[in-house]
Amino acid sequence: MTTSNTEHSRSMWWIALVNGMASYIDAAAIVSSATALVIYQEALGLTPGQIGTLSAMLTLCIALGSFTGGRLGDRFGRKRVFIVTMVVVVIGSAALVLAPTFEALAFGIILVGIGTGADLPVSLATIAEAAGNENRGRLISFSQILWTAGILASNGFGVIVGDLGRLGGQIMFGHVGVVALIVFVFRLGIPESEQWKQAHQSAETQQDHTSQAKARLRVLFSKPYLVPFLALLIFNVLTSFAGNSNGQFGAYMFVNVGGASVSAYSALSIGTGLLGAALILVFMKVVDGKHRMNWFAAGAIGGTVGFAVPAIFGVGLTTLVFQLLMMQLMAAFAFEPIQKVWAQESFPTLLRTTAQGIIVGISKLCVAALGFVTPLILETGPRALFIFLTAAVLIGTVIPYVVFRKHSRNEFRTEDVEADPVT
Repeated sequence: MTTSNTEHSRSMWWIALVNGMASYIDAAAIVSSATALVIYQEALGLTPGQIGTLSAMLTLCIALGSFTGGRLGDRFGRKRVFIVTMVVVVIGSAALVLAPTFEALAFGIILVGIGTGADLPVSLATIAEAAGNENRGRLISFSQILWTAGILASNGFGVIVGDLGRLGGQIMFGHVGVVALIVFVFRLGIPESEQWKQAHQSAETQQDHTSQAKARLRVLFSKPYLVPFLALLIFNVLTSFAGNSNGQFGAYMFVNVGGASVSAYSALSIGTGLLGAALILVFMKVVDGKHRMNWFAAGAIGGTVGFAVPAIFGVGLTTLVFQLLMMQLMAAFAFEPIQKVWAQESFPTLLRTTAQGIIVGISKLCVAALGFVTPLILETGPRALFIFLTAAVLIGTVIPYVVFRKHSRNEFRTEDVEADPVT
């Protein structure tokens, strides 16, 4: 490798690190909020209803941020939106650290939710547009490692400062704000995506009707973008049902159905989380190769079987442990990492973050809706939940397999495809 190639490779990895930290911040904000709000409950006199309201507000604002940030990223550039979102997260985190009342907490939650929701589409698009066809999947998947790091770091802070009262909650929210501030500073030194600049300039030229057409929102619902858009939407929504149920109600089922202790479940979660991180490293090695769909199929089968075993044989400690292990296989090869890669490949530059924002936003809303009814489903018996999740994972992975199994790897093939001007 020549010196120039080495420098270019380092530059791409630096861009992947700085922009991928958006995933770290998103995960840290979600996990920190879940823990810190419980800490604040006694310190600020919050009621269970207020905590539930704040949690719901965070999810809804992440969805709102995804919708708006994705569209703004295509219209005004990845760098501008990313920088603004980091500022919003910093201000929101500061408000959460200093908040004396429920209303002040709500203000901070709104800002953090909107900021973290809006930064993800533009951060991933920036990484994809800086990468080459030979390493695009690897660089995008690296963001998933950073997502896991955000979860582990926040859980670590929870262990260390969880018994410090309000100060502990302030430290957890402060961690999110400090990291966002550091990322903001580093992002200032990274230029705007050259691919976006070229596409935007072409769209500004009156004679370039193709680029203008590809900037219109309605084009997502016409050929050739509608099929991958719907496939990714279904994939994201249905597999997120499974992932969210594990995260939100895993402890409940392990303790109340499986008979395990909270500490035992926490230890198991950390262990399986590390296993999941190791599997994502494997995914990074295979995602740019010709066999990535085989790995996707393995993850899809593992996830389906993992949820089917408790549904068929009953929900107990053994079947729950088996399901949690199989979920790691699915999470690495047939979940968010490959979804992020496909989302970059399937849409033209001036609709890339728009499409991702809509997909993530709708997914968040659907997951929030499921969260409201999941306790009711559990009342009828946990097996009913696993039957539903088995069907969701099966349908949610079969559809994208059929759609993407023959597509080119890592190429922005849609840039040379004419958009349908009629639809």
